[in-house]
Amino acid sequence: MINNLIVLLGPTGVGKTDIAVDLAQRFKCDIISADSRQFYRELEIGTAVPSAEQLSSVSHHFIRFLSVDSYYSSSLYERDVMNMLSGLFSKKNIVIMAGGSGMYIDAVCRGTDDIPDVEQEIRAKYNAMYLESGIEGLRRALRLLDPEHYNKVDLKNHKRIIRALEICESTGRPYSSFLLKKRRDRDFRIIKIGLKREREELYNRINNRVDKMISEGLENEARELYIYKNLNALNTVGYKEFFDFFEGLVSKDKAIDLIKRNSRRYAKRQMTWWAKDNEIHWFQADKKDDIQRFAEAAVSGQGL
Repeated sequence: MINNLIVLLGPTGVGKTDIAVDLAQRFKCDIISADSRQFYRELEIGTAVPSAEQLSSVSHHFIRFLSVDSYYSSSLYERDVMNMLSGLFSKKNIVIMAGGSGMYIDAVCRGTDDIPDVEQEIRAKYNAMYLESGIEGLRRALRLLDPEHYNKVDLKNHKRIIRALEICESTGRPYSSFLLKKRRDRDFRIIKIGLKREREELYNRINNRVDKMISEGLENEARELYIYKNLNALNTVGYKEFFDFFEGLVSKDKAIDLIKRNSRRYAKRQMTWWAKDNEIHWFQADKKDDIQRFAEAAVSGQGL
């Protein structure tokens, strides 16, 4: 019997959780979260974790299992998910992975590079460089240490540049020398289902969801986490905007507007990430019956 990993992906606010739970109940299988911000136990309201009812109706994994001060990466996620899948597949030949973190989804579907962990002191050094010299300082350092990666990396993304610099220093090798050259083989079928909505509808859903988060107490949750504002886990839409409000940089109304704007921009970046993935079968998110029929056909070996 062939094992099947159904990957349910799509932009923030599109409605992945409801459909994932429906499919998991239909197949009587577990759900693995692929939303990297839902990994942190301190982040609840601002990351739209599944409701208590949803969590109790289906077995979920990788939800709120880390502290915000824990180091985690896509390569560690790949390792942990692959270990978990072997056990889950021994009980049921279908598992659902649902989320919007493209890098983490790719880590499971395609594999990641064998990149070593980095000591905290090295990470702190380059974060300090960014604060002192800005992104241009990071660019200069990367151009010297790894010109090949410098020509490929998104030079506007300071986190990607810092990651490369950390590896260069900790290993004494260019970061580019670690990059995976080919896709890893998996011993299970991967079925990718993408959810989408018309842009105006999606943006309205995002705006309404932010309003719901505000009414549920996002401001207080962010205030409790303010002491961790410099951690990578808190460089997250919904929290960083409130941190600026707490510091008097913006008004509360402006912070809420920025959360909505930045959430919409994040959704756009997510869709750009998946635009070239021809393995994804896209559906309008409100076509639940079509999605279920496709999933049922796909796990039986049809329709792919």
